[in-house]
Amino acid sequence: MGVNPLKRRRPADDQEPVQRSDGGEARLWHLGTTLAVSFTVAVVGLAGLAWLAWVLLGLAGYRHHGAPALKDTVGVLQLVFATVAGAGALVALIVAYRRQKITEADSVHDRTRVFNERFTTIATQLGDAQPAVRLAGVHAMAGLADDWKQNRQTCVDVLCAYLRLPYDPDPGDQADQAERTAYRANREVRHTLIRLIGAHLRPGAVVSWQGLDLDFTGVVFDGGDFSGARFSGGEVNFTDAEFSAGAVRFTLAKFSGADVSFTDAKFSGGTVRFDRAEFSGGTVSFYDAKFSGADVSFFGARFSGGLVYFDGAGFSGSAVDFDGAGFSGGRVDFDGAGFSGGAVDFGGAGFSGGTVSFYHAKFSGGRVDFSGAEHWSHPPTFNWDGKPPTGVVLPVQPSQEERGKL
Repeated sequence: MGVNPLKRRRPADDQEPVQRSDGGEARLWHLGTTLAVSFTVAVVGLAGLAWLAWVLLGLAGYRHHGAPALKDTVGVLQLVFATVAGAGALVALIVAYRRQKITEADSVHDRTRVFNERFTTIATQLGDAQPAVRLAGVHAMAGLADDWKQNRQTCVDVLCAYLRLPYDPDPGDQADQAERTAYRANREVRHTLIRLIGAHLRPGAVVSWQGLDLDFTGVVFDGGDFSGARFSGGEVNFTDAEFSAGAVRFTLAKFSGADVSFTDAKFSGGTVRFDRAEFSGGTVSFYDAKFSGADVSFFGARFSGGLVYFDGAGFSGSAVDFDGAGFSGGRVDFDGAGFSGGAVDFGGAGFSGGTVSFYHAKFSGGRVDFSGAEHWSHPPTFNWDGKPPTGVVLPVQPSQEERGKL
């Protein structure tokens, strides 16, 4: 099926542990060394000043050969004593500076200790058996991430790890009340967590998490809102994620610089909407994704830059809608994709620039409909000769006579 355009991230177990510490340790010399150096500098300075004073007195005509005059000696001694006093003030200043740095370092250490204590307490909340306690832990960990810039990524990693935990599916209407209540409570915790992440990825967030790594590997989504999110940096990993129910929205999201992977993701139920999303930079990969039952919409999406891969993706049962999408730049690849069922609709789409490739795509069922495309000046590239495969419907092109009339 080809090589995955995105490198997969290492599992969490293979990653180096993150040290939760703040920069700010006082990098100071030992006090004895500091005073010795200061004293040496002061003595050398005094000797230099004394020599300079005698030289200047000689040049000015105040010093003659022979024994120095009393007033000259007194003047030099006054200069030396004044300099000694200045050196003492310098030493006092150094001691005060050192004391201030130690105080600042102690403050940083105290703040780090408080953050670590908060982290430990909140992590315990996230593992609690009661959904209400876990819900409080989710909010508390998001707040800690906002406060603790040096270890914000660590806090976000913990929140993503919570979503990756095994998740019991909907027990159905036939389940007893206790099971239904437990399921709904657990789902509320997960949906709240997703909402918090989405809110921190939108413009105007008090503290932005844009550019951080987000690892949703294998997460089961039965709802969630990433509408308006900005994926402008870092790695966002939906590898092996399953969109199985509910509505997951990426409406108006902007993919402008991050590496976003939906590799091997399963779109098996519910709806996933990329309506009016903008793909203008970075890499977004749907490599080997399976569209088997969900309603997936790219209505009005704009593909104007970057790379979007559907290589090896399988379209076997979903309705995938590119209605009104605009392909004006960048590259969108369906190379090696398999269309064996469902419907993929490009009605109203505009192919006016960039590259859209269906090289080696396999059409063995379902319907791929380009007939309603609004612009066809830069059509996709296919590798068949003559008549398209069954199920592929291309726009009707005007004859030479009709083009002449136009």
